[in-house]
Amino acid sequence: MITSAENQTLKLVRRLASARQRDKLGLFVCEGEDLVEAARAAGVEPVELLVAGENVVPELLADVSTLGHPPRVIGIFRRDDLRARELPPVGLALWRVGDPGNVGALIRTADALGPAFVALSDGCADPTGPKAVRASMGALFRVPLIGFEDAPRPWVALVPRGGASIADVTGTTFVVGAEREGIPEEVLARCDERATIPLAAGAESLNAAAAGAIALYERARRRSTS
Repeated sequence: MITSAENQTLKLVRRLASARQRDKLGLFVCEGEDLVEAARAAGVEPVELLVAGENVVPELLADVSTLGHPPRVIGIFRRDDLRARELPPVGLALWRVGDPGNVGALIRTADALGPAFVALSDGCADPTGPKAVRASMGALFRVPLIGFEDAPRPWVALVPRGGASIADVTGTTFVVGAEREGIPEEVLARCDERATIPLAAGAESLNAAAAGAIALYERARRRSTS
């Protein structure tokens, strides 16, 4: 039973709140029984597992939690265990999507409307950060994550105006831009198609997570009716 805040595993959990430490150590934290069970269901085992009242004093586990209501279980996982998955033919390529909630939500969407992969550029929020992990609701362990440049072609840029109907494009990778800046011209030039999701009069644009969800839904709908 862990009874000291100086325990090395508890210290490691604290360190992994930092993106720099996650990069350095190749580890990340999942808080909550649902996330740990989702990992195990996907064949991913924690390298460390802390369970309040079983191997750690509950108050000490609460002290290292990032949640308002501390979980009963905290698991530490290897990033490398997320990579060994077959790549589906359809997916999302995220260009500098910096909000971790949006990154996690898009991973969850790829799971729900897939199978689909998620490709991430430099500048994207860390998908293994606490907020992204929670937003993914366990889909992190099921969805293949790859680099932006590894996304298979053809690429379809999701643009707020001027593109073809989302129902008419044939590309298999939907490129989703940053929340404010969108997709820069140099990336647009590399895309094979452009698609626009129709909006109500006066609406400016969609949230990145919403745009990605609509694109994958439309592709899934077309698959089901073809």
